Order: sequence, then structure tokens, then C-alpha cells
Amino acid sequence: MGDNGARGWFGRREILKWSAVAGVAAAGTTLLSGTSAFASAEEGSLKGKRIGISTAGTDHFFDLQAYNAQIEEVKRLGGEPIAVDAGRNDGKLVSQLQTLIAQKPDAIVQLLGTLTVIDPWLKKARDAGIPVLTIDVGSTNSLNNSTSDNWGIGKDLALQLVSDIGGEGNIVVFNGFYGVTPCAIRYDQLVNVVKYFPKVKILEPELRDVIPNTVQDAFTQITAILNKYPEKGSIKAIWSAWDIPQLGATQALAAAGRTEIRTYGVDGSPEVLQLVADPASPAAADVAQQPAELGRTAIRNVARLLAGETLPRETYVPALLANKANVNDITRKLGIG
Repeated sequence: MGDNGARGWFGRREILKWSAVAGVAAAGTTLLSGTSAFASAEEGSLKGKRIGISTAGTDHFFDLQAYNAQIEEVKRLGGEPIAVDAGRNDGKLVSQLQTLIAQKPDAIVQLLGTLTVIDPWLKKARDAGIPVLTIDVGSTNSLNNSTSDNWGIGKDLALQLVSDIGGEGNIVVFNGFYGVTPCAIRYDQLVNVVKYFPKVKILEPELRDVIPNTVQDAFTQITAILNKYPEKGSIKAIWSAWDIPQLGATQALAAAGRTEIRTYGVDGSPEVLQLVADPASPAAADVAQQPAELGRTAIRNVARLLAGETLPRETYVPALLANKANVNDITRKLGIG
């Protein structure tokens, strides 16, 4: 089928079908838990083992949940956690990784981080004979990465967005953390979907979300964008690779009376899911991950590895697409409603 044929084929009904399939796929990942790449209930013992736990920061719901769950799971399995939090400071993150390597734990788990910053030190750990596992880090130096299916997340969220805006209109995109693997994958999937809908346009320049002060910065940037595009209909949606910029953007829309614009994000922070549940809020969808389960899965994989088991390259923990229609069911499933 040629390009013109493709453009004529995609109508709103077809987009809605795609989106419905996407939602089923997101929810249905739990059915795939029997495959080797998906999280299993298997666990082992960490008795007598010292496990290094490093995180880029804990200022976000996702980060804190995954970090604390790792610590608790190491203790539950009889091990000793050596946990360090870099507080979103790359210099401190590198220093803490150096310290962990010097302590020679039985394994190190790295939670998040910009790959160019942490990868040299993950390699040093492996060179020192310390097994390295990760959470949401696409490093070749990681023996196993516990993560959500970010390809599916990105595709499902993009299809939901395109469906909601009827396959046409301008969208604003936050793209400040392309060096963070999950954010890059989600962004690339948005671009891959949008290219098949030529009436959807990503406005340039793209916005850059920041850490810290993410909510305030997003509020300020979106307020400026709204001043630049004052006419209703000139912007249809705002997308971000995680949901804290979505929170600031949603607040800016409400303050400006531009609630016809919809917002989209990823993670499932309770405050964002509450906005999705509010019929009057412009927050349209948020893909809810399971950060605590990601943390526990990574530690169980450490135990499996130290027991001599060969791990898959990645272990996927299901994520669920929450929209206006299903958000109450999703929050109940996640135990945060």
C-alpha cells in the first residue's frame, strides 16, 4: 500500500481499534509471565550475602518504591543490603559506585541513571568480578535488567494519544532525558506511531524537562507555550516520558483554563492517577508501572544468579495503561486506589 493509501485508510474508527488493542496488550502482559523474559515468582536465599543497591535518586514515587523494595527484599531473603542514594547528583552517584566496588559486595544493582555517567563504573564492577544487575538501565555491562516493556508502553501511550485527538493536531513533547534508556525508547515509539498520522505534528523546539523542580519547571514552560498558542485547538496534547512533567503541565492547563488539551505520561504516580480519574482534569492517560515489584524482581534475580542460574538479558514486569475509562480498576489492581 502506498503512502497516499495509508493516509486514507487511517480514520478515527481505525485509530480507536488500534488503541483498544494496545490497552488489551498492556493489561494482558500478565498472561505472559510464564515466558523466560517475564518476572517469575521464583526466589532463592541471600543468606550471608552483601548486596550493593545504588540509585540515581529517590525523589520520585517510582524511584523510592523500587529502592525501598530492594532493601526490604534483600533483608527478607537473609542478605545484607548496602544501599546508597545519589540524590540526583551525578558526581555523588559515581563516587558511591566507586565506594561500592571497593567494598566488594556479592552483587550490585543499579537503579536508573544516565548511561554515559554510570556505564564506565558498571564495567569496573564487572571487571572486579562483581555481578552487576540493573533496573531500567540498558547497559551491556548488566547481566540482567529488570524493567517494564518500554517498547509496549511507548506504543500504547502514543496510540491512546492519537486516538484521543482524532488523529490530527499539534502536540507538545517533553524530551529532556533521552540519555535515560526507558525515556528514549518511549520517545522513539511516540515518533514511530506519529509518523503514520501525517496530520499529527510534534511542535518544535521540544521542551526539556528537568530534575529537580520538575513540576514547577513544567508549569512554567507550558504556561509560556499557551501564551504562544492562545487559540483553543492550536494544541491538542502534551506528552512526557514520565509523569512528573505531566503533573506540572496538567496544573498549568487548569490554571490557564485550557483543559481542552490532554496530557499523557508514564509511571503511575498516585497524584497523577488521581488526576486521570477526575473527569474534569486534562490528564487523559498514564501508564502505571509497578516499581516495588521491579525492585523485588531485581533482588530475586540476584539470588537466582548467585545460586548458579542463568538469567535472561531482561526481565519484564507488566505495566498497565490507565485512562479515563479504566483508571479506577487499574488503581485497585495496583493497590494504590
